[in-house]
Amino acid sequence: MTIEHNPFSLLKTRRFLPLFTTQFLGAFNDNVLKQALLLLITFQGGEVMGLSPALMVQVASGLFVLPMFLFSASAGQIADAFDKARLIRWVKLAEVGIALIAAAGFFFKQVPLLLTALFLMGLHSTVFGPLKYAILPQHLHPDEVVGGNAWVESGTFVAILLGSILGGLLIAVPGTGPAWAGGACVVLAICGFFACQAIPSAPPLGTVKLNWNPFTEIAQNMRIARGNRTVFMGMMGISWFWFYGAMMLSQFGPFVKDVIGGSEHLSTFLLSTFIIGIALGSLLAERASGGKVELGLVPLASIGMTVFGVDLYFASPATPHAGIEVAGFLALPGAWRLMADLVLIGVFGGLYTIPLYALIQTRCEPAYRSRIVAANNILNAGFMVASAGYAFFALHQGATIPEMFLYAALMNVAVAVFIYSLVPEFLQRLIVWLLVHSFYRVKARGYQNIPAEGPAVVVCNHVSFVDPLILMAESRRPIRFVMDHRIFRMPIINFVFRQGRAIPIAPAKEDPAMLEAAYEEVAKTLEAGDLVGIFPEGRITDTGELNPFKGGISRIVERTPVPIVPMALSGLWGSFFSRKDGPAMSKPFRRGLFSKIELHIGEALAPGDATPEALQQRVAALRSRP
Repeated sequence: MTIEHNPFSLLKTRRFLPLFTTQFLGAFNDNVLKQALLLLITFQGGEVMGLSPALMVQVASGLFVLPMFLFSASAGQIADAFDKARLIRWVKLAEVGIALIAAAGFFFKQVPLLLTALFLMGLHSTVFGPLKYAILPQHLHPDEVVGGNAWVESGTFVAILLGSILGGLLIAVPGTGPAWAGGACVVLAICGFFACQAIPSAPPLGTVKLNWNPFTEIAQNMRIARGNRTVFMGMMGISWFWFYGAMMLSQFGPFVKDVIGGSEHLSTFLLSTFIIGIALGSLLAERASGGKVELGLVPLASIGMTVFGVDLYFASPATPHAGIEVAGFLALPGAWRLMADLVLIGVFGGLYTIPLYALIQTRCEPAYRSRIVAANNILNAGFMVASAGYAFFALHQGATIPEMFLYAALMNVAVAVFIYSLVPEFLQRLIVWLLVHSFYRVKARGYQNIPAEGPAVVVCNHVSFVDPLILMAESRRPIRFVMDHRIFRMPIINFVFRQGRAIPIAPAKEDPAMLEAAYEEVAKTLEAGDLVGIFPEGRITDTGELNPFKGGISRIVERTPVPIVPMALSGLWGSFFSRKDGPAMSKPFRRGLFSKIELHIGEALAPGDATPEALQQRVAALRSRP
C-alpha cells in the first residue's frame, strides 16, 4: 500500500526530531545504568544483601518500575496542567543529578547507592512518559501519529539495545569497568538536557486542578480511562506486552548464564537479537498500517508472540555449556532456531504495541491525554511489578527459566481471548485487513479530507461487494455503513459488518419499517459525532458505470446537517467481487491476486450543496483522476 506521507520526513522536523533525540538519549541512559548494574550483580557480585543473583535481579527490576505505579497519576495531571516542553527541560536537568548519584555508586561499588539511582531513574522515566506520548499528537498531524509512535518505539528499543551493549561492555572492563559505566551515565544525561532545549512549546489543552494525593489521583485516572472501553482494552494489551517483555528482558542474563552457559558478551548478543526484532516490528507496523491506526495487526501479532514464545522453550538447550562465547554458540545445533525465535517474538511485539499506543493517543479526549497516558503507565507498571513477582514466585517454586517463558507464551492466549471478546473491533479489523490485503494493493489519495473528528457522511460509488471493506480498511476512523440488508447478511463477512455496526436498509416497497429504522439510526450516529458511509446508487453497478444517485442523502442532511465527503473507487470493475460478465463471485482469480485499485477522497461538501446530482458529478470527477 502506498500513502501520501513519508514517515522519514518526521526526522527532519523541529516538531519531532528534538523530542525523538531526547527520548533516545534518555532510554539509552536508563539501560546503560540498568544493564551495567544487572551484570555487576549477576556476574561479579555473588550474593547481594543475602539474595542470589537471579532474585536480586528481580528486586532491581521491581525498583525501577515501582515509581511508575506510585507516581504516574501525579505525573499525568502535571503534564496536562503545564507546558510539556518546559516540563521536559526540568526533567532532563534532574536526570543529570541522578546520573551523578549513579556514578558515585559505580565508583565506590555500592549496590544500595546504585539501587537508589535506579529507583530515581525510574521516577524520571515516570514523569517523562506522559509528556512524550501526549506531546506527539499535539505536534504531529493525524496521518503522522502512527509513524511518530513507530519512530519513538523503534528508537527506544534501539537505545535499549545500544545502552545494554554499552553497559555490558563497560562493566566488563577489568578493574575500571564500573567507573566507565558511571561516567557514561553522566555524559548521556548532559547530552539529553541539551537536546531537549529545541523541543517546541506544547501548552496545556485545558484547565487542570492539581490533586497532590497520588492514590486518589490514581483512582481518578483509572475512572477516566475506563470511560472508553476500546481505549482501556488497548491499555490492557500494552500492559500485558510489558509483563511479557519485562520478564524476558530481566531474565536474559540468568538465561544465558544458567541455561545456555554463556558469557556476558553472549548475553548482550542475544539480547540485541530480541531488541532488533522489536525495532523492526515497530517500523513494519507503520508500513503495514498505511499511516492510520490499524487494529487488525494486534490479533495477528498475538498469534506470532505465542507461536515463537512456545518454540523458544523447545529450542532452549537441555544442559548448559561451559563459558561459551558468541562464535561457539553460533556453531551449536539449534542456535539459529533460538535466535530466530527471539527475533520473531520481538517483531510481533512491535507489530502488537504500535497500533495500541496510537489507539490510546487518538481516541481519548485531548484534554485528558496525558492522564490517559499516565493511567496506561500505571497499568504497565503494575503488570511489570506482577511480572517480577511472577518470576520471583516461579523461581522459588523450582521452575526453570525456559519454563517461565513457556508459561508466559501460553498465558498470552488467554489474555488475547479476553481482550478480543470484550472489544470485537480488533478481530473485525484483522479480517478486513487480511481480506483486503490478500486480494488488492490499494493506493489512496486525499486522506486529509476525512474529518479528524466530528460527524460526516462518506459517499462512494458502488462497484463490488467488498467496497465497504476497502473503505473500512483505508479510513483512519470507524465508518458505520448503510447497506442493503442482503449484503449485510452475506456469510463470512457478516461478522465484519455486524461488528462494524453496519446499518441494514431495504427499499420502502420491500420493508418500510426497516427503511425508517435505518434513517433513525443514521441520525443517532451522526448526532453522536461518528462517520456514516452510504452508496447513493443504491445497488452495485452492472455496467461499470455510475448509476443515478438516489435522494436518500438529501433526507439525511436535512435532518442532520453535516459535511459530505465524496469518494471514488476505481480498478475493482472486473474483479471477482464485481458483476462484470455475470453474477459476482462466479469466476475465481479472473483478475489474479494483489490487483491494483485506487481510492480518491475529495474535499467535503457543505450540507446545502450536497444534492444527489452534485455528488454524482463530484464522484464521477474523482473516478476520472489519474
